[in-house]
Amino acid sequence: MMRDTDIVIVGGGLNGPALALALGDAGFDVTVIDALPAGTRGEEAFDGRGYALALASQRLLKAVGVWPAVAEMATPLLEIRISDGTAGSGPGPFVLEFDHAEIDEGPMGYMVEDRFLSRALTEAVTAHPRVTLISGETVVAQEVGPAAARVTLESGREIAAQVIVGCDGRASGTARRAGIDRWGHDYGQTALVAAIAHEHPHHGVAHQYFMPPGPLAILPLTGNRSSIVWTETAEDAARVHALDDAAYLDHLRPRFGDFLGEISLAGARFTYPLTLTVAERFADERIALVGDAAHGLHPIAGQGLNAGLKDVGALAEVLTLARRRGEDVGRRDVLERYQQWRRFDVMQMVLATEGANRLFSNDNPLLRTARDLGLGVINSLPGLRRGFIREAAGLTGDLPKLLQGRQI
Repeated sequence: MMRDTDIVIVGGGLNGPALALALGDAGFDVTVIDALPAGTRGEEAFDGRGYALALASQRLLKAVGVWPAVAEMATPLLEIRISDGTAGSGPGPFVLEFDHAEIDEGPMGYMVEDRFLSRALTEAVTAHPRVTLISGETVVAQEVGPAAARVTLESGREIAAQVIVGCDGRASGTARRAGIDRWGHDYGQTALVAAIAHEHPHHGVAHQYFMPPGPLAILPLTGNRSSIVWTETAEDAARVHALDDAAYLDHLRPRFGDFLGEISLAGARFTYPLTLTVAERFADERIALVGDAAHGLHPIAGQGLNAGLKDVGALAEVLTLARRRGEDVGRRDVLERYQQWRRFDVMQMVLATEGANRLFSNDNPLLRTARDLGLGVINSLPGLRRGFIREAAGLTGDLPKLLQGRQI
């Protein structure tokens, strides 16, 4: 099977282009297949979606040359305040506060709107001399051979490469065609996502309120605006989402509080059913899975994109080092190094998010007392608190070089 490119990446969202840039910088020829038509990603219209990028993720974006294009539109995360509560009663008696001043590296992360990040990644991929972007095409078949793998597009075009990387989301066709099963469950919760304009400045402070149906995250955007990720039971979320804007805000206000003054909607509203879905393996012969194609997590800790960018850094490093040693980068034993690197960290995140959601998403008075005391204890111990701050900034564990801000 003659190769047309070194790496085929299926999926043009965020992880796919980031991986293409990292691999292109390392000397690979990369083809990205995006199902959306050209020009769709990064449209100027503001829809309210944003990402909480950990500091380590920001370092990766800087290392692949994307960060300068979004830096002016990014909001530094200077503090994170976590508390327990119920609608209309405000935060509980104990608040866990993370302040970036307690670590030396700078802000714990940045909030970036989807439209800016998507556009910057697409423009960088389009301009990269080693990356080819094919828009408006879907993969309908794939085949793995002893020396190469091949994808067939809906148009009939075939592309052969050393490795096929699935960056194609939780319903990954790449994983399905490779016979990779998934496990997980439905949380019975739905996230309501919107942008909120408010009267007072947020000062770069992110808030996470844990309420019985699920958490409400208030994440600072540029200006007097914040992005909310508001979790309710699936039934209640459907009811709230069906309301008009005024009634929607009436339901939000008792949960949001008045600390930022009067609030209004500043963009479209979205809903996302929440599920846990993890691929049984992240790699196979000439196949690798990245981001949601490998692991779809609960948003309770805001680690979805950050986990995907860790995958990007790890896979780019594994493939680059293998190539320098003269290895066939598509061999199972090479790609299993990527799986071994990422699997343990992902399972830790699964356990942490599962535990946090079970602990906080209820109104059991005994659990409420225990978790409030736990928040207070952590907040009173500077060493333990700094450990959590570094974790939130993505600075712990065996970090790939790109997430350290270093070239491979």
